[in-house]
Amino acid sequence: MKPMTLVAAAFAALVMAGTAAMAQAPEKKELKLGVGGKALLYYLPLTIAERKGFFKEQGLDVEINDFAGGAKSLQALVGGSVDVVTGAYEHTIRMQAKGQDIRAVLELGRFPGIAVGIRKDKAASYKSPADLKGMKIGVTAPGSSTNMMVNFLLAQAGLTPQDASFIGVGSAASAVAAIKKGELDAISHLEPVLSMLERDGDIKIVVDTRTEEGTRALFGGSNPAAVLYLKKDFIDRNPNTTQALTNALFKALKWIDKASPEEIAAAVPEEYLLGDKALYVLAVKNSKPTYSQNGIVSAAGMKSTNDMLVKFDDELKGTSVDLSKTFDDRFAKKAAEVVK
Repeated sequence: MKPMTLVAAAFAALVMAGTAAMAQAPEKKELKLGVGGKALLYYLPLTIAERKGFFKEQGLDVEINDFAGGAKSLQALVGGSVDVVTGAYEHTIRMQAKGQDIRAVLELGRFPGIAVGIRKDKAASYKSPADLKGMKIGVTAPGSSTNMMVNFLLAQAGLTPQDASFIGVGSAASAVAAIKKGELDAISHLEPVLSMLERDGDIKIVVDTRTEEGTRALFGGSNPAAVLYLKKDFIDRNPNTTQALTNALFKALKWIDKASPEEIAAAVPEEYLLGDKALYVLAVKNSKPTYSQNGIVSAAGMKSTNDMLVKFDDELKGTSVDLSKTFDDRFAKKAAEVVK
């Protein structure tokens, strides 16, 4: 091949590479992301993606709006004040049942990581979920996944959500304080709140989905937790942006998988440690098994979550949700190919 031909071929290759790169550029670079309780370990992949600069690596400028609970971040998405949400997978099923096409694109948590604890002075009298009747139960926010967990327990005992009182206690310090002050009879919550209350002897855990064993014991199968979800029309208009978000959070999952609890504690904001780094490290150890290994919500996980919801949610009884519309696996599969 002549020198000029080689130069021309090289130039053409560069042009093609540049065009491909431009084609993959995010359509929407500035985004608002909603989350309900960012400091909770349930949402650790989001914090890591932010702190490690993984969003910026993907050409994104992500403004994170932290709400009191997952139900609030869902409301923000529906209302249009945020573009995307990291929240519980079950919200996609509930919204599909209401005719709103909201879909998850990446699984962040493969187990809920939620535990229900009874205040120590009431723990001895607790024998089964039927004993939750009449209790004041703390949750991150009414309507959030921590609330739905208790609703499911009540349904197993033939009770309804109206048989208990639910109190939104927020995500961390306020939740711990509510138990310690005796304002609650029980709490349904996440790490690091659980480890703090357990260590101090304030609660007795009676239901625990921080492990695969505990999750299967309660649901009879897998039960996905946090996901990245958004409106289908956003996905259709912004496929490159959706892929970039997925790539950043997938990279965070890979980083978490390889990191030690101590490295994770060093990566999060100081205030997340609640003044006790050793406790936070313990909470991370308890949480590490909960994170997704491949970013994919399994068909069994979709069915398990749907089966849970129909047991207590009157709006879902008698409805038929096409579960394939609740999770779009294209972006997680692509992330697995491109993220190193």
